[in-house]
Amino acid sequence: QLFTDGITNKLVACYTDEGMADAVLVRVYGRKTELFVDRETELRSFQVLRAHGCAPDLYCAFQNGLCYQFLPGIALGPDHVRDPHIFRLVAQEMARVHAIHANRSLPKPILWQKLHKYLTLVKTELSPKVSNPSLQQDVPSLEMLEQELAWMKDTLSQLGSPVVLCHNDLLCKNIIYDRPRECVRFIDYEYTGYNYQAFDIGNHFNEFAGVKEVDYRLYPSKETQLQWLHSYLQAYKRLTQGARGDTVVSEEELEALYVQVNKFSLASHFLWACWGLIQDKYSTIDFNFLRSIFPQLFLFSLFPWLSF
Repeated sequence: QLFTDGITNKLVACYTDEGMADAVLVRVYGRKTELFVDRETELRSFQVLRAHGCAPDLYCAFQNGLCYQFLPGIALGPDHVRDPHIFRLVAQEMARVHAIHANRSLPKPILWQKLHKYLTLVKTELSPKVSNPSLQQDVPSLEMLEQELAWMKDTLSQLGSPVVLCHNDLLCKNIIYDRPRECVRFIDYEYTGYNYQAFDIGNHFNEFAGVKEVDYRLYPSKETQLQWLHSYLQAYKRLTQGARGDTVVSEEELEALYVQVNKFSLASHFLWACWGLIQDKYSTIDFNFLRSIFPQLFLFSLFPWLSF
């Protein structure tokens, strides 16, 4: 069975049992994805997450793909992630991933390295601007993007968000809901790595708007965000402080994380906009990458003028 939801790779389920009880997944990497995905890091992240019970079994890796365990359940959509019951499960699972410490000392966040790499690729691979000349007027100049990246790094790095192990690509379809077990699991670890806690959450909130039919009116309201963040902080405190720790979440903690998350969602818009420009040139997958990035570029341009 070929899965068609992915916009980076090709994914096929192979099975003999009609109920897919014996299914394995084979993922074939998309064309030129090595430009923005470190496959060795992906494998290490997969193994670390598996060791902590946060990923399926990995059966083998080959030159241009992976074979791993099929997780039963449904891939979520924008309607699911707004359901309070499900989004609390998502918040708790994200806290579980963030609580993993694979190294004794945490490395630097990968965000700025990634953003500089993507912007360099846009500059060198898509010079002067984009592959489609008719769209040049809709894409900011490289000089403007460089200025905005410098502003972003200077502003966001001062917010004090902890560096934790992050999924970094928690769109709805990367969350599998297992209804019988009442749990969710995250899949696809191509971008997993140590990063700002608030980036991972802000990126997920952006994904409430969907992928193919993007509607940013679906971005979670402050009330929904506070409920989500409260569940997350409770779980994160319990996992990192142990039974003797205080899991009570104060209003000050909640508000501080809310501000951090909504500011870091800006970096998510910038990153995926650059990613979309690169994918538009190289990907063989039938998806309108340029159409998907225009709302992100528009929202990104508004953020420097917003206050929280």
